[in-house]
Amino acid sequence: MTIRRAGAAAAALAAVVGIAGCTGGDDKAAEAPAKVTLQSREAATEALTAAFSKTSEAKSAKVYMTMKMPGSAAAESMEMDGVFGWDPRMMDITVTGGDLQQDSSAPDDMRVIMQDNVTYMYLASEAAADMDGKPWMKLDLAALAEQAGDKELQKQMPGGIDSLNQDPAAQLAILLDSPNLRHVGSEKIGGVDTEHYKGSRTVEEMLEANSSLDVLTPEQRKELFGTIERRGIESYDIEVWVDGDGYPARMNVGTDTPEGTVAVSAEYSDYGAKIAVETPPADQTMDLAEEFAKLAAEMDKLGAAMEESTGGSGV
Repeated sequence: MTIRRAGAAAAALAAVVGIAGCTGGDDKAAEAPAKVTLQSREAATEALTAAFSKTSEAKSAKVYMTMKMPGSAAAESMEMDGVFGWDPRMMDITVTGGDLQQDSSAPDDMRVIMQDNVTYMYLASEAAADMDGKPWMKLDLAALAEQAGDKELQKQMPGGIDSLNQDPAAQLAILLDSPNLRHVGSEKIGGVDTEHYKGSRTVEEMLEANSSLDVLTPEQRKELFGTIERRGIESYDIEVWVDGDGYPARMNVGTDTPEGTVAVSAEYSDYGAKIAVETPPADQTMDLAEEFAKLAAEMDKLGAAMEESTGGSGV
């Protein structure tokens, strides 16, 4: 029961960790478009370059996000609300809906925190009964991959551990390189005046352009392209609404993968918001990597006992 619940929760969490910054549209209709006065490509590039710089420097923001995964009707209603940090990478959010709905014993919502690429889920007292009374679950993808002896394990977890998965600045960098970047017009988002931009970019185009993503550091470029390769990303469709302070108020990004399109819509506020993540104490935490290690050890013992009972014949 513990491993079954752990696996289900880990699947939901992997989606949250891996997709959180690959934002792309539930396409909430923008509010009351104003009279359109379109900017030139040069002006749009200048505005988005400034937004990239400000977003990079902010390092964190409050976010409300909705996510749609291919082939999963339940995930269409997944929502995330809290604070994300992208330098350093951190989060403290509440997840509602999605795969949680598939388990009647699961809580209606789940708190998720992340620090140093290790993620923790609060599964509440009901679930703790199946986890030796521990309400928190720990998921360390690096430890799981090392334990399995196969780095391909990262590929099975959407986004992997080293994706720029909470960084809206990285999404702006991709949009800046779009060959069809354009200014859509002036719109209000949540009562705030914004400028709406959109564009698309195939990975093939990104790879062919030697100057592609030149606003990113070499380390950021390497990390982003590593994520693209592992996940088999084929293209991005990106929209952003930039407010009067020069920050993205909303971002929609559709990411095309072999499994289908991953779509997330994120609304940002309070850029530079402080994140104070306190990881739960060990005696309140079930480490998923340790649980799988115990299971593997038990399977090894069972296999050895069966081999001994058959005299090593393997029958």
